[in-house]
Amino acid sequence: MPDLIPPRLSRFKRVSDLRIFAAVVILLAASSCVTNRKYQMMQKNDVNVSNLPSDSVMREYSVKGFEYKIQTNDILSVRFESLTPKEFDFFSSGNNAQLPGGGFVGGALLLGDIVDDEGLIPFPVVGKVKVSGLTVFEAQDSLQVIANRYLESPIVKVRLLNYRATFLGEVNREGVIPINNNRISMLEAIGLAGGLTDIADKSDVKLIRQKGDKTEVVYLNLLDENFINSPYYYVYQNDVLVVPALKQRAYRKYSAQNISLVLSAVSLLLLVFTLNK
Repeated sequence: MPDLIPPRLSRFKRVSDLRIFAAVVILLAASSCVTNRKYQMMQKNDVNVSNLPSDSVMREYSVKGFEYKIQTNDILSVRFESLTPKEFDFFSSGNNAQLPGGGFVGGALLLGDIVDDEGLIPFPVVGKVKVSGLTVFEAQDSLQVIANRYLESPIVKVRLLNYRATFLGEVNREGVIPINNNRISMLEAIGLAGGLTDIADKSDVKLIRQKGDKTEVVYLNLLDENFINSPYYYVYQNDVLVVPALKQRAYRKYSAQNISLVLSAVSLLLLVFTLNK
């Protein structure tokens, strides 16, 4: 049976179909785009102002001070240094040894004392000393008073060994991140985790925080500069941050990278059909 569609009309139909297909691909590409306001962290009204004054203070925030208070199950390094001869210095006998209560964090062996369920740590002769509810410096001062009774010109140094946070989801380095400074902001901690990925939803970050026998679940908006005033601006011991992906994830992560190839192929086919008219 002879073809009832003229060759020219048939070619025109194929070209039209390709153009429709190209238009659909372009729409998909557009839908996969994410506005800059969903990318840039800590935004304010001047985010889109092009001529910002340089070397000028735009805003000031009074950030509340944060001092972590020691909790049960924390691991402390307590070191005593003094002029007292070693044979009479019962405090420093275990300074360089693995003391009961040590453990592992991120594959590293922790040498220190664990704070028991009553908030105490043990010492020879002196017995157990209360440290829970104190900051590291307050605990250090408390132990300094005790050391002054037994040692000559003592110096006490206390460090929290197991201060850490866990980052999951759309971060560049998932896992448990050990933190040496127990006064670190959430933004600094995210930096330690390698930063957020391109498809991270910064407006809906879930924070899971343990406080005593309670667990808080809070959602943080890291797109808003006012987060600096948030009571969750600083990282707390054992914080867990779960960073979700933007809704455009499927396009951005799996399809968008191939859209340019598809558009190139469609453009080439359109050119071939146009030349063959």
